[in-house]
Amino acid sequence: MSTGAIVGIIIAVLIVAAIVVLGPALLRQSRMRRQFGPEYDRLAKDHGSRKAAAELAARQQRVDALGIHPLSAEQQTRYAGEWATVQQQFVEAPAAAVSAADTLVWDVMRDRGYPVEDKDASMEALSVYHARPLDGYRQTQDVRAESASTEDLRTALIRHRTLFQDLVGVQASQAALQGRAAATARPVAASRAESDAESVAETGGGARRIATVPPKTADTPR
Repeated sequence: MSTGAIVGIIIAVLIVAAIVVLGPALLRQSRMRRQFGPEYDRLAKDHGSRKAAAELAARQQRVDALGIHPLSAEQQTRYAGEWATVQQQFVEAPAAAVSAADTLVWDVMRDRGYPVEDKDASMEALSVYHARPLDGYRQTQDVRAESASTEDLRTALIRHRTLFQDLVGVQASQAALQGRAAATARPVAASRAESDAESVAETGGGARRIATVPPKTADTPR
């Protein structure tokens, strides 16, 4: 066997050994980054990838034991309406709107079962299933509303909205539209029912429905 062939075999063996040794660690890192995003990178930078993975796995077990649950459809619609009010408030009072947005985020968390009395525990819980929007929300904690520029407050509001929508479980604009559609449908349905009732005429001992025929127009099929 030539020297070149031997070198090739040695290189192939080394590559396979590297895959066997490093493969599981790389897969673990990839999985952690997909689930925890910046939270994993932050912990890995401070404590190393192995300790970061162990901490996040233990954290997930603690959070799963909290019994956090999604909002009902009614709650989603109500919170979407409240968020729309916050956004309107921003036009006249940006700082107050950002403060109201923060309060709204924590109200949603309370309704979902987060331990809001303990901020550290709540932030830890958010890092498990809302890690990406949480990273932006953390940055808003450094904003001082009384001295921040309007643009800084706008950015803070957008970051609050990202976490808010992730927590609510549906985009605020979508839930608001659904709520308005439901509210519109109720009077329409009632009006139709009333019209149907009026179209029933008593004949003898029974009732018959009188069909209402629309007037013929040029567009009406004959």
